[in-house]
Amino acid sequence: ALCEAMKANCELVAQDWDGIIPALVANKYDAIIASMSITDERKQTIDFTNKYYSNYLAVIGPKGAVAGPDKLVGKSVGAQRSTLASQWAEDNLMGRSDVKLYDTQTAAYADLSAGRLDAMVSDIYPAMDWLKDNSGYALAGDKIDINDQIGIGIRQGESDLKAAFNQAIEAIRANGKYAEINAKYFAADIY
Repeated sequence: ALCEAMKANCELVAQDWDGIIPALVANKYDAIIASMSITDERKQTIDFTNKYYSNYLAVIGPKGAVAGPDKLVGKSVGAQRSTLASQWAEDNLMGRSDVKLYDTQTAAYADLSAGRLDAMVSDIYPAMDWLKDNSGYALAGDKIDINDQIGIGIRQGESDLKAAFNQAIEAIRANGKYAEINAKYFAADIY
């Protein structure tokens, strides 16, 4: 929808998460549209558009086994490394829980499914998607609001590209396309 609004011919490029910013800086692609949180640390290396959605964290675990984020002391808890979920787990649980970091969310989900983790901290939207196919698991407690804004990462100094993406985000929100896409995948407004 953004490419259409920008009248741009876009090509999708797969990239491992740990190399996603270095590859952008090395001109392997022009933008990161991968649910990347806008953080001060990342802004030292790249720039961001305005947000295109807001994110929350969630704790998931076997149904009834974990009551919520405040009940994780002494539990084994997984998260994908280099994410706000891993930062939250390290800041709030390190030294009180067995925090295990994974290269991918898929690997953490696999260990949760295999019983090697008591719980997992994840972005709420992929967690809810995973729960659709894993009925023995549930959200544990309320979502964790960390004021997480998700934007499109671009190289510093690319003001024209940033403006084009910002205008496209505004355009699809104004013409209803954003709401249509949102409703297709999510039960609530994610903006």
